[in-house]
Amino acid sequence: MNNKKNNSIRLIIVSAILTALLLLLSAGNLLIGSVHIPTDEIISMLSGYQASSPVMEIILFESRIPTIITAVLCGAALAVCGLLLQTAFNNPLADPSILGVSTGASLGVAVIMLLGGGYLGGAFDSVLSGYISTLAGAFAGAMTVLALLLLFSTFIKSATMLLIIGIMVSYLASSLISLLNFFATEEGVHSFVIWGMGNFSGVTSEQLPVFSIIISIGLILALLLVKPLNALLLGTRYAENLGVNIKSTRNTLLLVTGILTAVTTAFCGPISFLGLIVPHIARLLLNTSNHNTLLPITMLTGAVMALFCTLISILPVSIGIIPINAITPIIGVPIILYIIINRRKLQYFN
Repeated sequence: MNNKKNNSIRLIIVSAILTALLLLLSAGNLLIGSVHIPTDEIISMLSGYQASSPVMEIILFESRIPTIITAVLCGAALAVCGLLLQTAFNNPLADPSILGVSTGASLGVAVIMLLGGGYLGGAFDSVLSGYISTLAGAFAGAMTVLALLLLFSTFIKSATMLLIIGIMVSYLASSLISLLNFFATEEGVHSFVIWGMGNFSGVTSEQLPVFSIIISIGLILALLLVKPLNALLLGTRYAENLGVNIKSTRNTLLLVTGILTAVTTAFCGPISFLGLIVPHIARLLLNTSNHNTLLPITMLTGAVMALFCTLISILPVSIGIIPINAITPIIGVPIILYIIINRRKLQYFN
């Protein structure tokens, strides 16, 4: 009884701290940028009053606010994907890129930007904007890999074997990307490298509703998987005895993680490490693997981490924005090393 009460108190404290951090980091991202906007101007604009300069309104409502919302949703989505995969494969080092979906999205973008010396990308640009053609390529690549995984999952029962297939698909996609880079023009390679660095500022206010709706649907579907996820912690046979359809659950997990990873990669680039480290941070904060509390806290922690990385990326305003993928490994590698070294002491799946 006392243990349950302590867990409830811990959950309240962790939730309060993360919520406070979310609000503080959001405020920091609103206030800090390459163009200085006074605090009173921001408060006035958020209150519905007209700014003293139209440029300030454009920066706030067309850049900073969409970036904050994108970071929150993207961080939550990638964190949830990592948690789902780590539970499904009983592997604390699994993350959204492990199944090759994000690499498949990168391959789709590489085809658009690099194939034929950039000719295909130019052909797309004549009909659609370059950004839309990039999204189309990312979605096509991610969904192709997801379709392959779902096909293999129909006759492969072992989660470990499916994980290995995902890794092999990822290696194959990476090889094709390398070949495309080798034969591409210098301009095409530069554009692809910039996209691959990752950022949360590429989603415009017009694109934000579509992005938000798709991510929200994926997160809701993930929340509906709480019971089968908790059953999987006890082992496959025990989960089957509880009435959990292992094959159906695994396919649903693949579908949810595939869609969330595809959308975040298409809009923001292949963001690394967030899906890998955030579930572990959430477990350490709660000291539990019960998905009833772990899943929501993982979402909140992912949002906080994404906002933190965004704030760091814009701090050196004089030299431009630092790529997100240059920041996440600095945070992620020490955490992963700690997990590997202390794996026996840390009870992840109990």
